[in-house]
Amino acid sequence: MSSLRPLLDRNRAWATAIEAARPGFFRTLAAQQAPRYLWIGCSDSRVPANEIVDLAPGELFVHRNVANVVVHTDFNCLAVLQYAVDVLNVEHVIVVGHYGCGGIRAALDNSAHGLIDNWLRHVQDVAARHRNLLEGLPSGSVRVDRLAELNVIEQVVHVARTTIVQEAWQRRQPLTLHGFIYGLTDGLLNDLAIELRGLERLDEVHAAAVARLGSRR
Repeated sequence: MSSLRPLLDRNRAWATAIEAARPGFFRTLAAQQAPRYLWIGCSDSRVPANEIVDLAPGELFVHRNVANVVVHTDFNCLAVLQYAVDVLNVEHVIVVGHYGCGGIRAALDNSAHGLIDNWLRHVQDVAARHRNLLEGLPSGSVRVDRLAELNVIEQVVHVARTTIVQEAWQRRQPLTLHGFIYGLTDGLLNDLAIELRGLERLDEVHAAAVARLGSRR
């Protein structure tokens, strides 16, 4: 018997409950997926994408990695983005960070953490870009959470600058980019006021979103 039998039992109970509430749900889902949203979030187990926005399987396409980073050399992330935009025709791409992020905290920590340090260098680049803003804050959780917000804003810009998104906008495909942050202590998503439907106002929207954070102390 599998040592993970409790998980298998919970799966069967879940599937039975779903099918009872929505007969034929899984047969319909197996035939097609048509999500409107791509969620690019953190791997943290406390941030379950579908549950946070109360969407059923098939309604949210998801990519997750440590600290919700979008890197132009990460073919895993780019493959998900391209499939979502070019094949599934999602209408919204949402980068979602969260307060109390261990990856963000580690990026601000000067000690070595091993292999993960190579990945977190991308977050450290964000911290370096906004050094003046961050140094004006108390160290600790306040600074960590502000960097988590800044990181989301910068990753939305990275999504906008991918050839995948730029080509979608060039062919006038309806596609909007967003940046949200999630609170572990209250379960709420907050809009970071960076919303892009094209490249024309990218610098303006980015600057306004950062300035909005800088005005909060």
